[in-house]
Amino acid sequence: MRSQPRVLGIVLAGGEGKRLWPLTADRAKPAVPFGGNYRLVDFVLSNLVNAGYLRICVLTQYKSHSLDRHITTTWRMTTELGNYITPVPAQQRLGPRWFTGSADAIYQSLNLIYDDQPDHIVVFGADHVYRMDPSQMVAQHVESGAGVTVAGIRVPRSEASAFGVIDADEKGKIKQFLEKPAKPPGLPDSPDETFASMGNYVFETETLLDALKADAADDTSVHDMGGSIIPMLVGSDSAHVYDFADNDLPGATERDRGYWRDVGTLDAYYDAHMDLVAVHPIFNLYNRRWPIFTNHPQLPPAKFVEGGMAQESAVSNGVIVANATVRQSILSPGVRVYAGAYVEGCVVMDNVSIGRGAVIRRAILDKNVVVPDGAHIGVDAEVDRQRYQVSAEGVVVLGKGQHALA
Repeated sequence: MRSQPRVLGIVLAGGEGKRLWPLTADRAKPAVPFGGNYRLVDFVLSNLVNAGYLRICVLTQYKSHSLDRHITTTWRMTTELGNYITPVPAQQRLGPRWFTGSADAIYQSLNLIYDDQPDHIVVFGADHVYRMDPSQMVAQHVESGAGVTVAGIRVPRSEASAFGVIDADEKGKIKQFLEKPAKPPGLPDSPDETFASMGNYVFETETLLDALKADAADDTSVHDMGGSIIPMLVGSDSAHVYDFADNDLPGATERDRGYWRDVGTLDAYYDAHMDLVAVHPIFNLYNRRWPIFTNHPQLPPAKFVEGGMAQESAVSNGVIVANATVRQSILSPGVRVYAGAYVEGCVVMDNVSIGRGAVIRRAILDKNVVVPDGAHIGVDAEVDRQRYQVSAEGVVVLGKGQHALA
């Protein structure tokens, strides 16, 4: 039997996530909770683990404590087989400076590559919501002989100006890598679509090492994977695209096949949650053949008492809804919703308390938020803007531990 190539996973998880403020006021973007029980980093790690890649380094930097703790308590591998998933903070191995970009983060951590000696390196981002089998991308990469393979998702050309865009020929060789172009190029087989970069890459090890060293010596570089390394390799004719539409995932339905969301803004984060609570969800968390793993808190089952009810909602362990109504919402572990409260279209994180008679619509409540009796959130837009953070599309956001006003 032919041996499989040795693959090392590197997950870039140092993002500050300024556009998700205040959710990132106390944590790195990949540590932001999602879907009731998960954190954003769980999606990329689940994809890699389900694909059989069990040696993974997670590069962290910004406010990384909760992320480091989550990884070390949740993602524990069988060490007897040489497997590991480990957070790697900025270590200043090359002098008294922090990471200056995603490429520099890997360059400052080259000891990880030298120690593991992989044939290929999978470099994925940590803050997208999706399912993917990376082994299929690696197989195409090996067969093509490319130095780097970039995952691309098909998007309408009319929407592609918001992304890094891949211009590839009919054989998949990348001709140009364009950052948010005004006129995105069409695909050879679909002129009205273009490839947006998913921020996921597979490298031949020597190709990545050579590119990182050349980039580090360039004082004009921004030392970014998408902005620096990939354009460099496109220029040397060694970059190919992987079409995400070709990824055949076990257990996928026609409705959620090819789902991928960049939840980099409050509105995108909110919309991705609303994708979960439809009767036939656009993103299906219930695919048992490709599970999303996490560390579930040791709490009793959810309870609905005194006529309390939740419709078209996802309700986690430890939740109590008492004589209250919840619709189209995510309730995370330990939430309490008291008598007469009405919650609709909300993302409610761990241990939030919603008082009697409170009304909350189209809101994100971070952990430990307290909503007093009778408070109204998402009812009067002008009042909300005076009191709270409000997104461009009118979603009201309360930060971790914030007390709402009555």
